Parts: sequence; C-alpha cells; structure tokens
Amino acid sequence: GDFAGVYDQLMRDVDYAAWAEYIIALFAGHDVHTVADCACGTGEISVRLQEAGYAVTGIDRSEDMLRVAQQKARQKGLRIPFIRQDMENLRLHKPVDAVCCACDGVNYLVEEGEARDFFSAAYTALRPGGLLLFDISSGYKFANILSGNVFGEAEEEIAFIWRNNYDEEARLCEMELTCFVKEGQGYTRFDERHIQRAYEIDETLSMLKDAGFRKASAYRAFTLEAPAENDERIQFVAVK
Repeated sequence: GDFAGVYDQLMRDVDYAAWAEYIIALFAGHDVHTVADCACGTGEISVRLQEAGYAVTGIDRSEDMLRVAQQKARQKGLRIPFIRQDMENLRLHKPVDAVCCACDGVNYLVEEGEARDFFSAAYTALRPGGLLLFDISSGYKFANILSGNVFGEAEEEIAFIWRNNYDEEARLCEMELTCFVKEGQGYTRFDERHIQRAYEIDETLSMLKDAGFRKASAYRAFTLEAPAENDERIQFVAVK
C-alpha cells in the first residue's frame, strides 16, 4: 500500500519513454494492435503504449498500484482497463496481439512452477503469431551488483535505505527497503521486503518452448544483440 504512493519517486531515474520505444521496436514486423501489460505497476509503460496507439490492458496484483495507474491514465484522458490479477493466472476475455512484462515482473515469480504457469497463461492469451515480451534482472546482477550491498538516498520529501542479500544456491535475492516519507514537520517510516528469483537464459528459453512458443530469443536489454555473461538485464521475445 505505502509503496505504491512513492514508487514513481523511487523510480524517477528510469527512462520509461525509451523503454516503451524499445518494446514498440520489438513489435516491428508483427501485426500488434492489442497489448496486455502484465505487472504494470503504476502504469508508466501502459500509458505510453496507449499514447502510441495500442489498445492496452494493464494487469497487476496490487490494487494500490492499479489505483495510481488509473489516476495517471485519467489525467491524460486515456481509457485503459486495469485488472487485478496474478500474472501466472492471466485470463483475458479475448486473445491479444502481445503480452508484455517489463522491469523484473518475471523475477517476482519465485515459487517453483510460477514462471511456467505465466508462460503457459500468456501463450493461451495470445492470438496465433502473437508476441510475449519480458525482461529479467540477471543472476549476474543479483550476485555481483546487489548482493551484500546497501544503497541509499536522502532528499527533502523522501529518503530510503535498500539492503540486498542473494542466496546463490536458492537463486533468491532478498531486498529490504526502508522508506521515510515527509509528512508535516516529520517523516513517516514504512518497510518493504521483496524477493526475486534469478532465471538462467537457457532455462527460460526452454520453459518458453515447453509452453508452446515456436520461437524464443534472448537479447541484451534495449538492444538486439546477443546477451553477455555480465549483462544485468536480459530481454526475451517469444512468438506463438
């Protein structure tokens, strides 16, 4: 609940415009008009895709995130349906041309089989020839950039401390976030605990093919280049 209210402030350095442009570039050569944006959060990608002319449905498990996303869409005069669903149980009224999931959504599928469930649900939700696009934070990022490190920032309206610990055997990264948000003359504190799972490239491609996708590719994020061992983010594109 509290996290939704400060999420955009904490993510303000993310270039969502470039991220949406990259997703649209991946649509090239495919007949994409309708898009399901899974783990849409506060709707930054959903809004940009809708503004670019796509018919978007935003999906997230957090009612608070969706409330922020809906307000954002209304302020821009956009009619975007936002649906509260777990993405591994994705169900749509009719097939779409593309299913997207940006910024670590798949990493949050930490339980055994949840990623497979999402890939299968996305396959069912797509029309023949439709696209599944998603990115993941890599195991390299968890082990070498985040694990054991503490990040922090302090500004007038908000301050945070972000601690990370990665269990390589379990392939789980635990993130503890403490936020201080200014209210009146003081600050209100709240704490968040997030867990993400590392997925290997070959493992992920195999799961996509098991789900039925006839073609699945992995790229260094924001490029069409083959991924390297020290890449922090990997983009996947699968075709039904």
